[in-house]
Amino acid sequence: MEQQQGKQGVMVAKLFPNQDPIKFVQFKFKELEDGFKSWLSKQSLPVEAAVVTATGGAQGAAIGAVMGTLTPDISSSMPTPPPQASLNPQAMASLKQAQALAGGPLIQARNFAVMTGTNAGIACIMKRLRGKEDVQSSMVAAFGSGAMFSLVSGMGGPNLATNAITSGLFFALVQGGLFKLGEKLSKPPVEDLCYARTRSMLNNLGLQNYEKNFKKGLLTDNTLPLLTDSALRDVRIPPGPRLLILDHLRRDPELREKTCKP
Repeated sequence: MEQQQGKQGVMVAKLFPNQDPIKFVQFKFKELEDGFKSWLSKQSLPVEAAVVTATGGAQGAAIGAVMGTLTPDISSSMPTPPPQASLNPQAMASLKQAQALAGGPLIQARNFAVMTGTNAGIACIMKRLRGKEDVQSSMVAAFGSGAMFSLVSGMGGPNLATNAITSGLFFALVQGGLFKLGEKLSKPPVEDLCYARTRSMLNNLGLQNYEKNFKKGLLTDNTLPLLTDSALRDVRIPPGPRLLILDHLRRDPELREKTCKP
């Protein structure tokens, strides 16, 4: 048994010489993914939209199935009114909505597949037509997915068209807000961009605590070639750190070249 395991280890070592097998698998997966995206970008719009919709739907179905498995199926325990029962339309719609949202793995897989597939397909079409991904395209895709989710899950009251439009608008507003929030979080503040080189210099010198002094004195990256001892003293940087900063600036070839230029 030990001899067989030893042989297997030798085979793995031959397959992945001097390389982590997990990183090798990740590399191969990324390579396949990039190749698939490259092939997909060369296809016509209908083919690309169909493939993206199908893959998005498959991912949504998997997520819905997992969620339906982890959450108890309480739809079967809900009372089903007899056919002759005289329920008002609003009560019947609420019952159907509860049954749709509380279904098991198959129901949740269907709902999520329709929602994510529609969103991915519309987003793909909008990107191909408009040539960019922005908040408008994202909101259009979210509107379509929300409307389809409302129709397939039976959410809302008896008026299917009104419910689909309402759900679509709700999805679009939420997606638009999330898109704008993501943009805001992903972009560094303009102020930080003005101090990028300064921050790097201070970090290298172990003086990152004095970044706030530079900002207080508006000593941006553009002022680095002009810095003097008095300027650093004005922003209350002690003598020791001042000497380190000035020495670093004198040794920086790029800054020295700017300083020497007439």
